[in-house]
Amino acid sequence: SFAYFTIKDRLPQILTRVIDTLHRHKNEFFEEHGEKGVEAEKRAISFLSKLRNELQTDKPVTPLEDELPDAALWNQYLDYQRNLPNGNGEPSWFQSPWLYVECYMYRRIHAALAQNPPIDNFDVFKEGKAQNFFESQEAIIALCTYFQELLKNIKDLDEKQLQEELFKLLQVSLWGNKCDLSFSAGEDSSQKSSPLQSLENMVPYILVNDMEKVWSLLVNAKKNRTERSNVRVDIILDNAGFELVSDLVLADFLLSSKLADEVHFHGKSIPWYVSDTTKHDFNWTIRQLGSANHMWMSRCGINWEGNLKKGVWVFHDHMFWTLPHDFSNMSEVAPDLYAELQKANLLLFKGDLNYRKLTGDRKWEYSVPFHQALNKFHPAPLCSLRTLKCDTQVGLKPGQGEQIQASEPEWMVNGKYGVIQFDAGL
Repeated sequence: SFAYFTIKDRLPQILTRVIDTLHRHKNEFFEEHGEKGVEAEKRAISFLSKLRNELQTDKPVTPLEDELPDAALWNQYLDYQRNLPNGNGEPSWFQSPWLYVECYMYRRIHAALAQNPPIDNFDVFKEGKAQNFFESQEAIIALCTYFQELLKNIKDLDEKQLQEELFKLLQVSLWGNKCDLSFSAGEDSSQKSSPLQSLENMVPYILVNDMEKVWSLLVNAKKNRTERSNVRVDIILDNAGFELVSDLVLADFLLSSKLADEVHFHGKSIPWYVSDTTKHDFNWTIRQLGSANHMWMSRCGINWEGNLKKGVWVFHDHMFWTLPHDFSNMSEVAPDLYAELQKANLLLFKGDLNYRKLTGDRKWEYSVPFHQALNKFHPAPLCSLRTLKCDTQVGLKPGQGEQIQASEPEWMVNGKYGVIQFDAGL
């Protein structure tokens, strides 16, 4: 299975790259922290080498030994895995649910640094995220330019034209999800060309296309809003780099077109899945744009800084997003986050990991309804925008998945197909 290759090949590759990153920063740690920095680097590397060995030799998954705030929840989850009626008793790297051990690896990488001050705040994935951003410059310039030109006339657009622009930017945000460094094990995955030119050609690859439903939800919310109630859209972010910029442009469009009054972003509280967006990445990206020597890029960055200051954009991070639980457990494990999401008129979930957690990462029949796979997770109407990079997909028409499978065996994992899949909730 794809899960097997991920654990066997991709995860050890990612760990090797993390170890290499720490090696390369040895001098920097020495300059900043003296011998203490070098000692911490050695300890972190030995911790990670041990982790890689455990993974490659299918050792049992061990409880976390650190004092971080989420450790108890992780260890409870390990007990839950141990006691599954159909499980193997002692979860190990190759005898456990893929989603669980993959999340567990990233949590252990975090522990390797968090337990070794003074390098405990070092993000081992930061360089790769920055590189993805800089290598996607042309695409970012094209998108910012397009968007700033659009803003000049946005007040004159009629409803049909607004709808067309929303659909365009939803698709850019969808295909931006191809830029995923955990999928390429950290190899280059930047967006080289302007995504706007190829949207027409990509439409046949959107297997579920619920953009009309998203549009009518937003238009109705706008019509029914009162003095006291703001229309709020929450975006649960995935990758930093080009994808994040495409999400920020979409968010700005929602405000500028008055389809939403506020946008809330949800990112990761620790470095995660190589390229996932943390608060640092979010702020860094907006600052990079603001100080760019390209007029429209810097205009975007400056405006977005303003949105954050005015409070019409809000960034949240919550440790639930980096726990192993799927989202059907959120109301129990993180009732505060669930209550926060309930305030939204629409939730946009970006990317593959969010899709896996929405659907419990099960081997569903392709035609199982999305609503059913969500397993009672309904804080608000939601829409998933993801390109397919793992073998879980629901909500297809009968026969649709089988038909593609016959001609393209890799269709679920090669990032070529996408979905914009909506669920109205209860």
